[in-house]
Amino acid sequence: MNGDSAPEVGLWEKYRVMTQNAATGMRRREFAGGLALWSLALGIPAAAVQFSNPEDLEATSDLQRQMIAGVSDIVIPRTDTPGAGELGVGDFVIVALAHGLEGSRTPLATGDVSALTPFTRPDGSLRHLQWLEHDLGIRGSGHFMTFSPQRRKTLLKALDSEAFGQDRPHHPWRTIKALILTGYYTTEVGGSQELGYEPVPGRWDPDLPINQDDRAFSSDWTALDFG
Repeated sequence: MNGDSAPEVGLWEKYRVMTQNAATGMRRREFAGGLALWSLALGIPAAAVQFSNPEDLEATSDLQRQMIAGVSDIVIPRTDTPGAGELGVGDFVIVALAHGLEGSRTPLATGDVSALTPFTRPDGSLRHLQWLEHDLGIRGSGHFMTFSPQRRKTLLKALDSEAFGQDRPHHPWRTIKALILTGYYTTEVGGSQELGYEPVPGRWDPDLPINQDDRAFSSDWTALDFG
């Protein structure tokens, strides 16, 4: 990101092409190198994109990819700016989960294991997309992608309320939602249109009027209240 301009135009599109190439046979080393450059541009730690074995980017079905795109769009829908699903945030979540962002490759705490065991890896970490697909399917008695838009919102709202209730600090949905927010607010749209963008940070403004409809600044998007 330059000091006097918004985030690079087309960066997210380059990433989407990169993931498509990986799915259609790009050599693993080329994909890893490109993903590392992409992560640096967005400020993601380099360790997050290091491949430890060929299974790090786990096979994701078309339905799972559609599901996480749809879920992302419910979390951050289109308003006067594009929603998360339109910006490819679902693909970001897939890669982020595979590489452990937000602690997603950390073995589950002992008290959380029993109900989640069918979705754990040999190392004890959770396969979040498989879990989410199953959980939403059980709640709705079918696959998430077959439900009406309103039904999807209702099911996800119930899951969100459960995850952010008392004594659920390690609920898997918290991890997924955090990655959706991170993915969205590190896109050009999220960082410079949905949020206010100040090209020369660090200036001291002692008294700023705040209006109800003012946007938060991209330098402090984590202070937003997402409910």
